[in-house]
Amino acid sequence: MSLSANLREAFREQPYLQSHFSKAVLTVCTPVVLVPREDYEETEDFNTEAMYGSVLTGHKGEEKIMREIPELDVMAVYSVNKDLKMVVSDNCENVDVMNIMLPTWRHLYKRYYQNGERRKMFAYFHDKCVDICSFEQRRINFANSFDAQHAHDALYYLLFVWKQLGMNQREDDLFLIGDMPHRDWLMNRIATYITRTHTVNPVADLNRSPLANIKGMPYDMML
Repeated sequence: MSLSANLREAFREQPYLQSHFSKAVLTVCTPVVLVPREDYEETEDFNTEAMYGSVLTGHKGEEKIMREIPELDVMAVYSVNKDLKMVVSDNCENVDVMNIMLPTWRHLYKRYYQNGERRKMFAYFHDKCVDICSFEQRRINFANSFDAQHAHDALYYLLFVWKQLGMNQREDDLFLIGDMPHRDWLMNRIATYITRTHTVNPVADLNRSPLANIKGMPYDMML
């Protein structure tokens, strides 16, 4: 069964989901295309569908959603499965579709980038992939997602982006977040290349938020 079919079945059978909620937030993990806000504002009749399709393939027929990230002066465009959204909309009056990386970027920017003078790169491991990002001059300097099912692949992508960004091996910071594959091996290998490597403890990072103490809770859901 598809995800939307499973969810429709859950709405029929689970008492909790039959409470007829008026609002719901549907979180999605789909690729995000970032557009500088000035480019968006200067383009007449901005075509979200065409722009997204020119950058990413495999998402034809999905609904495209655009959100502003005012802190970073950028517009984020992402997709959602239309059937999945329809199932939630049939059971909730108001549905807000949020990509998991938007609150993650906001938090990393406010919590880490604005404090200190060192350059920083962030890697969030989730859903068998790793999202790598960096900020420069109050904007996202780099943001991309890579397959990270295997630790060797994750190591390669981390070091590749680190070099691409011209980060300093001894002076700049790398922050690792989330569920890393073969964590101990990956941490040991990264430390041989990047001196200032840190793992983010959600409990301390989020000021002992109750959500941070729930085992298995994804980092983005804690924000």
